[in-house]
Amino acid sequence: MKKRYRLSSIAIMAFAVAFFSGCSDEFLQEKKNYGNFGEEIYDSYIGAQARVNTLYNYLLPSSTGSIGWNSVSAGTADINAKSTEEYGGFSDYVNPNVVLDNTNVPDYIFQEFGSNNSKSPYGHIRECNMVIKGITDSSLEKSEKEELLGQALFFRAWAYFRLVRVYGGVPLIDEPQNPIIGDDGGVSLAVPRPTTKAAIDFICEDLRLASEYLPVRWSKPAEDFGRITSGAALALQGRARLLYASPLFNRADDAERWNQAYISNKAAIDKLKEGDWGLENLGTPGVNGSGWASVFSTYASNEAVFVTLYNNVKTGVGTNYNKNNGWENSIRPINTGGGGGKGTTAQMIDLFPMADGKRPNEQGKYQYDDQLFFLNRDPRFYRTFAFPGVEWKFDGTPGNQAEHPEQYPYAGNNYVLWSYSWYDKAEDQGKDNQSGYGADGLGDNNKSIYIRKRSDDAAINTPLYLYDAANSSKAFQYSGAPYMEIRYAEVLLNFAEAACGAGHLQEALDALKLIRQRVGYTGDCGLDANLVSNRAKLFAAILYERQIELAYEGKRFDDMRRWLLWDGGVGQEDLKSSWKVTGFDGNTCTYLGVKPLNGQRRTGAEICVADKVGQAEEKDGKDPILAQNIKRPTAINLMRDGVLAKEVGEEQDPSEVPNTAIDNLADFYREYLQRKTTRVDGDLEYTISFQPHYYFIGFKTNMQANNVTLEQTIGWADSRNGGANGTYDPLME
Repeated sequence: MKKRYRLSSIAIMAFAVAFFSGCSDEFLQEKKNYGNFGEEIYDSYIGAQARVNTLYNYLLPSSTGSIGWNSVSAGTADINAKSTEEYGGFSDYVNPNVVLDNTNVPDYIFQEFGSNNSKSPYGHIRECNMVIKGITDSSLEKSEKEELLGQALFFRAWAYFRLVRVYGGVPLIDEPQNPIIGDDGGVSLAVPRPTTKAAIDFICEDLRLASEYLPVRWSKPAEDFGRITSGAALALQGRARLLYASPLFNRADDAERWNQAYISNKAAIDKLKEGDWGLENLGTPGVNGSGWASVFSTYASNEAVFVTLYNNVKTGVGTNYNKNNGWENSIRPINTGGGGGKGTTAQMIDLFPMADGKRPNEQGKYQYDDQLFFLNRDPRFYRTFAFPGVEWKFDGTPGNQAEHPEQYPYAGNNYVLWSYSWYDKAEDQGKDNQSGYGADGLGDNNKSIYIRKRSDDAAINTPLYLYDAANSSKAFQYSGAPYMEIRYAEVLLNFAEAACGAGHLQEALDALKLIRQRVGYTGDCGLDANLVSNRAKLFAAILYERQIELAYEGKRFDDMRRWLLWDGGVGQEDLKSSWKVTGFDGNTCTYLGVKPLNGQRRTGAEICVADKVGQAEEKDGKDPILAQNIKRPTAINLMRDGVLAKEVGEEQDPSEVPNTAIDNLADFYREYLQRKTTRVDGDLEYTISFQPHYYFIGFKTNMQANNVTLEQTIGWADSRNGGANGTYDPLME
């Protein structure tokens, strides 16, 4: 066997914890290339473990992944997220000028791979099957076999879950196929589509076995944190059962499906508790959501149920085991040395609760003012978004600061985001299709209100990145922050939804309260006590909480699909009469009391100078506020108590210590800034248009050509049958 030097993904994960403690070189060790091997490799625990590690390398999610055949949506502005409220800009799923068919629909399943198992979904599944068979047939001890098999079974279930979530039933192959046997061109190897139920049951059985074989927590955390546990297996099983219980598959609101989802998710909660997993910082919320925010940049977090670990090792220094998380660089503004940042939508800004837990349009303690959108908000608001006048510290100083102080005005330890804009023409300031010039060197790259979620904030943690001052747009690229595909908060929300569906409304409400208590809410946590007697309203409250808690984590598109939230299920019976939504009052949007996203438009929110400030040349150094000697107020320090406005005419709650900075910033906004609505969804005549048959996308022609037995999904043209309507029914049991 030819030798080469590399570090497997699991070794990277194992080394990462120690690396951040200051050690690195001692962990470099020779690894073998296991691309060509004999079956005898499985008779050695080390060899068999190396093969399992290959599955981690292939199948762990990416922190900056866009939805594709080899990655899940992870919070970026991909085709999924741009079909929701989280980002503007029409994706092909919601673009009224694009019609998807079997020639241009996204392909998440085929990806012809030849002999390279790492290049397609079924290549990954084949790799899982080879590992499972090799370990099963090996001479390893029973305990060794189970420990390794549990991980391989999890990843096979994970690979199938990602496909079933999109397509419904897909061909289930549970052993390595031999393409050489037979002379029929592979026809005998073609496997037809099973029912979705059969596919879900197959996935859940793999995960049941995995949970039995795996520990609740690995005994050597410094080496094995990040490996799959029994709780992770049951958490994924709970997610799969919840998918199948949701209206997407459960049009009649069948109680047994909800009960199965409840049982699976309760088992996941119980197993995770057994291993001391749970909500990080529950009982110690910190200041303005700091305890919650720190979860995303904490190694070995008790919340990290299914996690991808990274390190901050640089490239080009004689090592080849670097594995960096690109998220931090992608969200940091351009004047920090970051990649430019990510902008949000006005709909997301206006969505988050007020500080009393009530929605902005609900009767509560605080009245919402969208011009002063940052006042009196849920603690998570301040850790999900960054806006003009807030600190957002980092560890480093841009290398170009001395040469270009107007473009890089701050060192990291005193960084303030002043991302308001100005215009050189008054008429442009009033146009929704025009954007201004950003202050403090942000220029044309300004996002005004930035996505801050999952930031490695230097005011909260010792950063897990090595700041690269010499790189003006990738200064944060060497980040070792972990990425949690499944965290305990999601498991708790999955349980709450399943419990609500199964009729255990008090358990569901209690779980919802835990989510809010972690960020500092007390008492009823701003939740209506009557939710416990109204299943529909409790469902709505849970889905709303998912929007807040899991914002920009790649979960919203799946929630919208599960609940048919683009249209409530209108038009499903036109695809097939039995697809009509008969439960949930015949329309999920009406049932939940939410407005369908179809027919709406998303907008942007730009903070620009007030009309009275006037215009100025769109150029660094021409800021009209500074030019007129208008003093900016001291920025908000989120590590102080009292990010709340003074309540006029009411006695101040003694627990709400007034923060002079927030009052001064509010006054500054009132006097010198204004919020402008901008256009992010193209021409005004167009609105979101998600077609009824997109809830289950069909196969591209290449997939059907590869498997002659493969039925096309109803609503999509069948290339095997002259373009006739597909016949596969994802809802058939």
